[in-house]
Amino acid sequence: MHRDDGFHPATSDDPYWTETCWFTFAVPERRLSGQLYPFFRPNQGVTSGGAFFWDTNGALPWNCLYGKNFWHLPLPADAELTDLSLPNGIRYRCLEPLKSYRIGYRDPDAEEPEVEVDLEFEATCPPNYLGESHLDQPGRYRGTIRLRGEEIAVDAYGMRDRSWGPRSQFGDTLSGAARGGYTYATASERDAFHALTMAYEGDVCAVIHGYLLRDGEYSKLAPGQGRREVLERHPDYGCPTRVRIEATDELGRELVAEGRCVNRFGVHLNPNLFTWNCLTEWEFGGAAGWGEDHDNWSAAGARRFFRRQLGYDASG
Repeated sequence: MHRDDGFHPATSDDPYWTETCWFTFAVPERRLSGQLYPFFRPNQGVTSGGAFFWDTNGALPWNCLYGKNFWHLPLPADAELTDLSLPNGIRYRCLEPLKSYRIGYRDPDAEEPEVEVDLEFEATCPPNYLGESHLDQPGRYRGTIRLRGEEIAVDAYGMRDRSWGPRSQFGDTLSGAARGGYTYATASERDAFHALTMAYEGDVCAVIHGYLLRDGEYSKLAPGQGRREVLERHPDYGCPTRVRIEATDELGRELVAEGRCVNRFGVHLNPNLFTWNCLTEWEFGGAAGWGEDHDNWSAAGARRFFRRQLGYDASG
């Protein structure tokens, strides 16, 4: 087992020391998105377990296709992330370190479950690390989703990420930033990009992390040399509908990507992270592919921005 496939030892007794293990997948031709997002707090001995599915109809936990986020599930001291079963129905198994994973989910609240997931993730390139406590990795998902009695085949690119370290649920900002973005697309095993952006100064979401895979050649993005810009927002929800990414990688190659969001889902993934997750159709460097754009906010920042955006607080 690779050390980054298992749980990491907590480096302090901070009750908000957190580890995550997120998998996101889609059926683009149906404008269908899904994600599994457990959120572990080992110093409290608890975990959450989120499972969300959405398409073009319904954009919030109460009207999406399916949305459940169980909080304060017991986390056994001997739990192994490489072969994990949570009480909410999430199942993870590492098939090959940092490369291949089996992921599953079964709705625990019904004898005939509303949702079942049986997928394998095969990475298309090695993980991209941000420091020593975060990684992102694109890959291809294959398998099936059973949703409301219908079996749906999955064969499309997606993403996974992991993070570990202190993550407080208090604060007016998102890790010190007013807002942030998590954006990616994969056109093929030779053409892809990912950009993590944060607005630490002013309103500009600057690139702090990511990668560019062009014609099979991979390079990290150069921090501070690029930005994410929301070109258009939905009049009723305030979520992005068109997004632009500009960046430069460490080889000096420029990335310009424009995306059209085709669905939307707004959710608190943890108490101080509100996000709009949107399946997005991207064009970049002569390539075209599917991915996502996430519009990320602290809880307080989201309330302020979206109330103003939607005209509820005209005075600002």
